[in-house]
Amino acid sequence: MNLIARVKAIMLDPDAEWPVIARETGDVKFLFTRYVAILALIPALAGFIGASIIGVSVSVGTFRVPLLPGLINLVLGYAFTFVIVYAVALIIDALAPSFRTERNFPAALKLAVYSFTPVWVAGIFLLIPGLRFLTILGLYGFYLMWTGLTPLMGSPRDKSFFYAICAVVAAIVVTIVLAIVQSTMASIPRPY
Repeated sequence: MNLIARVKAIMLDPDAEWPVIARETGDVKFLFTRYVAILALIPALAGFIGASIIGVSVSVGTFRVPLLPGLINLVLGYAFTFVIVYAVALIIDALAPSFRTERNFPAALKLAVYSFTPVWVAGIFLLIPGLRFLTILGLYGFYLMWTGLTPLMGSPRDKSFFYAICAVVAAIVVTIVLAIVQSTMASIPRPY
């Protein structure tokens, strides 16, 4: 798999790419090391650089997250990305019988991994604090999930929209919980 070609194909022509993905194995190690590990670096590094090095300019000056808390956030955010993707795959798989389809964890994992692509790509906007609002473009991942449910999970088309909504809501809940954990861990006072 060529990473750039896959990102381009899943973003620009998901209807043609999902059947290709459906024929591939859903190997956790392969997907995490060759796709997630690389793309998840985009928002992690861009967020660190934007918040800790560039900073946010306001009328009274520029505010920056100190380097150590910034690095802690980078590492935790990057690590939690893997947890979120895996948790979403578990949720997609667990929800399958409720939407008249069979459980298939490898397919659910592929769906979760590739549906997060726009979130990671849009993470580049974290580099410039004034453009952070453009990370909303990551919501395109909902569309990717919706279009991928039928080819990957075998979900009936009439059930796919609600299946995708349930999976996305679950992903948001997992993300919020992990963001709270990350915030708590990053703000623990440390001896210097």
